[in-house]
Amino acid sequence: MKILVTGAGGFIGSHLAERLSALGHDVRAFVRYNSSSSWGWLDECGCKDEIEVISGDIRDMDSVRRAARGADAVFHLAALIGIPYSYVSPLAYVRTNVEGTYNVLEACRDLGVGRVVHTSTSEVYGTARYVPMDERHPVNPQSPYAASKSGADHLALSYHRSFETPVSVIRPFNTYGPRQSARAVIPAIISQLLAGGELRLGSLAPTRDLNFVSDTVKGFVEVGLREESVGRVTNIGTGREISIGDLAAEIAGIMGAGARIAEDPARIRPSGSEVERLRADVSFARSLGWAPEVSLPDGLRMTVDWIRRNRGAFRAGGYAV
Repeated sequence: MKILVTGAGGFIGSHLAERLSALGHDVRAFVRYNSSSSWGWLDECGCKDEIEVISGDIRDMDSVRRAARGADAVFHLAALIGIPYSYVSPLAYVRTNVEGTYNVLEACRDLGVGRVVHTSTSEVYGTARYVPMDERHPVNPQSPYAASKSGADHLALSYHRSFETPVSVIRPFNTYGPRQSARAVIPAIISQLLAGGELRLGSLAPTRDLNFVSDTVKGFVEVGLREESVGRVTNIGTGREISIGDLAAEIAGIMGAGARIAEDPARIRPSGSEVERLRADVSFARSLGWAPEVSLPDGLRMTVDWIRRNRGAFRAGGYAV
């Protein structure tokens, strides 16, 4: 298939572009235009010479339409994802995540693209009202980021209902692994432990369902292109949860490091905005043949090894909003 991946220079997007290329698909990567001609993490990928790269802006319909022309399927991952910065500039998230998704959907509708796989996030659920959380769990976004993603999800599903656009919505729980931004909790913990000294974190009590990036990407490919997923949401997670405090201890054990944990006020979310608990029900994804394969200890070890080799990409002394 000719497949377009938006946000292909990012964490999950670069891994997805690699995987699709390895499977023999003709991959077109949409990356954000910049004056240095950087392709983000695609610059580090072995497949970069085998894929077509188009630079543009997801907020620009002309760019999106040009990228989508001739595609059989579009995996839409381009988004602003940092929760803390959504408190600083909510409008940036609306423009990128909602309007950008509109551009993708409208271009695909107009061009007759055969499948659109839209990326959601478990953050749209808010704090769990029951666990495990299936796709029928109420949506209760607690941050501007989550609200923008919820809006994009509903817009995507509305295109299926209104125009029969073949849209599948994949809702990953917390993905981690090589190439993840330092603003995410696992790279933040690892990079601080490597630097030594005090480990500065936000709230330690919230729990997360952590999925290694290769399993998330496998979910996109194995579920997103299945006919059974069209017109609905599919959770991708492990069905297990761990608190941030226990996660920090697990990582410290793997690294053989010890550090006193100190609360950093800058990392604390507003009280009404913190998602306290997430744990996925992935029964539907499993019914389609997908299942996570990488255990948390194995995934953390691979992530630690990668960050050790790429310490220059992380500034352990500061907080990346």
